[in-house]
Amino acid sequence: MSGGATPMMEQYFALKREAGDCLLFYRMGDFFELFFDDARQASQVLDIALTSRGEHAGAPIPMCGVPVHAAEGYLARLIKAGCRVAIAEQVETPEQAKARGGYKALVKRDIIRFVTAGTLTEEALLEPRRANMLAAVCEVRGTVGIAACDISTGRMELEECAPERLGAALARLGASEVVAPDDWADAPGDSITRPRTAFASDEGEAALKRLHGVGTLDGFGSFTRAMLAAAGGLLAYLDHVGRGTMPFLLPPVARSGDERLAMDEATRASLEILASQQGGRAGSLIAAIDRCVTGAGARQLAEDLSAPLTDAGAITARLALVQYFCEDPLLRADLREVLRGAPDIGRALGRIVAGRGSPRDLGQVRDGLSEARNIGDHLGRRSGRPALLDGLLPSLGGHGALTDLLSRALVPTPPTERSQGGFIAEGYDHALDELRRVSGNARRAIAALEAKYRDETGIAALKIKHNGVLGYFIEVPAKHGDRLMTPDSGFTHRQTMAGAVRFNSLQLHEEASRIAEAGGHAIAAEEAHFDELVGEVVKAREAIAATAAALARIDVGAGQAERAAEGGWCRPEMAADRCLDIRGGRHPVVEAALGTVGDRFVANDCRLQPNDRLWLIGGPNMGGKSTFLRQNALIVLLAHAGGYVPAQSAKIGLVDRLFSRVGASDNLARGRSTFMVEMVETAAILAQATERSFVILDEVGRGTSTYDGLALAWAVVEAVHETNRCRCLFATHYHELSRLAETCDSLSLHHVRAREWKGELVLLHELATGPADRSYGLAVARLAGVPPLVVQRAKSVLERLEKSRAETGGLAAGLGDLPLFAAAQELEEEARDALRERLETLDIDALSPREALDLLYELKRLAASTPD
Repeated sequence: MSGGATPMMEQYFALKREAGDCLLFYRMGDFFELFFDDARQASQVLDIALTSRGEHAGAPIPMCGVPVHAAEGYLARLIKAGCRVAIAEQVETPEQAKARGGYKALVKRDIIRFVTAGTLTEEALLEPRRANMLAAVCEVRGTVGIAACDISTGRMELEECAPERLGAALARLGASEVVAPDDWADAPGDSITRPRTAFASDEGEAALKRLHGVGTLDGFGSFTRAMLAAAGGLLAYLDHVGRGTMPFLLPPVARSGDERLAMDEATRASLEILASQQGGRAGSLIAAIDRCVTGAGARQLAEDLSAPLTDAGAITARLALVQYFCEDPLLRADLREVLRGAPDIGRALGRIVAGRGSPRDLGQVRDGLSEARNIGDHLGRRSGRPALLDGLLPSLGGHGALTDLLSRALVPTPPTERSQGGFIAEGYDHALDELRRVSGNARRAIAALEAKYRDETGIAALKIKHNGVLGYFIEVPAKHGDRLMTPDSGFTHRQTMAGAVRFNSLQLHEEASRIAEAGGHAIAAEEAHFDELVGEVVKAREAIAATAAALARIDVGAGQAERAAEGGWCRPEMAADRCLDIRGGRHPVVEAALGTVGDRFVANDCRLQPNDRLWLIGGPNMGGKSTFLRQNALIVLLAHAGGYVPAQSAKIGLVDRLFSRVGASDNLARGRSTFMVEMVETAAILAQATERSFVILDEVGRGTSTYDGLALAWAVVEAVHETNRCRCLFATHYHELSRLAETCDSLSLHHVRAREWKGELVLLHELATGPADRSYGLAVARLAGVPPLVVQRAKSVLERLEKSRAETGGLAAGLGDLPLFAAAQELEEEARDALRERLETLDIDALSPREALDLLYELKRLAASTPD
């Protein structure tokens, strides 16, 4: 590589143009090499040496590389860092290149695959307990279509939503990668853009029909044009990254937004469902409740928590399954022990169908299907099974012929690599057995030949060895080399080393040829059998996927039962009315954290009903208000996901939407302050919450001035009470809001208890009825370590402020006669209507100057009587 563009550089640049913004892994021998900016970026991410190779345009070419055999580990780190990688492999051998273009011909290379975050199937690149979703989104006539899939298991679903709900839908899916049209101004940030022509509904429909070999999609469900357009974009992207090889995809499932408990992005982040606010799994809800023993079960649990149900029948079916395993601890323990050893057949199947499977994957399918049949037989013999389990049992069997074939064909523990053979069991193919016998006999003959040559030459150190360059050869120490160099020795010199000399012989050549020929035929025979076995698995792919899904659901049910037994959780009762009656409720994450240090969590009741649906909760910081709010939201979520809940008892009226505005932080990327984030989240709640929703609001209005904050909090409470009319827990430090209990008939006052004992604050974490007597802010400050002089000064200022409040009526002075939210709206509308009606009656052209002046005074009086 020097001077102008060499043939190799021309090939590299052509491939790099094709790779676009992806890093290009360029295969050279046993390494994948990266050049120029790709090398600079990869060397930083991977922390490997950046070197140079030759020159281009008069400057050294930056270069780094990774070994082919270890490429998966490096790919995993690059993908995690947000990179996308194009793999350029040699698509012909050096011998084929020479035959094609002579001695100096360059070996052909081509991009065989793009490795991206959403298109991973390799076991080393995937997290076992997390689904890996790829989503495509587009807008069609004001509606957004979403197509999502996990190609590691084949799951595919289509849905549509309003543009303003796209963020919530993507947050639920947790997609690793999002694809969108290149001309869509409102495309999600960080999405991969593709040509708009790929997002055509007719092409999406045709592509789905081709993929599944059907003439109509009616058997799969009803799909809108927006859904099909998104599906077209998704399938086109998969075809692009797979270079024409499509991954495993099951028939698409149409999802309706009404089937799932709706939660926006802010709510998911606030409740820390799948990840804590620190970004990891630790400290999240799923970390506190996941007792699944399989990766597939953990992925199913994550999906259940991300998309809880709203159908009472489906929720009850899941709860019945959990109860069944709860009531039989011996069955649960035995079942979990069997599941713990079962392989992840869903992901093994995904690799096999995508053409990236190995003998080990076939072995996993074999073993997984065998375990599924055993589990099905065991459960089938038991009585009192719930309906959901009865529905799963048929999917656990029906693979007898395939399991028998794989059992006969494969060795007990197949290898990951198939290039060296050794994975087809003895007795499956007699011709293959004979080839192995010939090869084995030849190896024994070589061992006998080594002993014979030692005796004949008298050289005890003589050995017959093998390497990839020379094949089989005879090696003796250098001091004995001359003895074998004589013309009549029967040995032919091949190589002289520093301390040894290597030879060949006619007999050795014949035995080596026999081994090579038999070995080559044996590997070819095993490769043919591998393709046959893969074909049989591919034919049964949908049934195998159903088995994997059934095992995952059983694992989730048993795991939920295990968690319930550990913590003394209860089965929630799902009701049709708008109640929320939780006795002895606890926060699952906080309780688990306290348990690790030996502390006890203080349980509390929450009893919302139509005539008492808004609780206004006061009390000191650190008293447990936010924990109480979150624990009730999490109990609602867990119940709708079909699991037991951390409480003594729970009766929960079905919820359509769950909102949480607890805590806020700056969103600098969008130019939003903490207060702006708080207001945006609050606005979303006021606009979207229905009478069937459950809302938790914490410290609304705290991010601005005291008067503005109180005014906003007051108005928000009234709006939730009068307009949204939903079940709501509202925590606040504004004691003045307690006056709303006088005018809001479905609002009640509560507080978290605290006491001062000998100058120290004692937080009881108990919820009591009635308003808080004081805020205990100075006591909390003292507890937090604020210097005593500062606390003493604050106490002096507080005394002055409280004296002034007593004299003037405080912040809430004058609010007693304020009309309610709905009444205020009517008054404002009446005032605006009076002004509008007067203006509409005017005949401006007929006014005299004096009349016009009088009219201006009249209009001014009307405007002054209109509230701001």
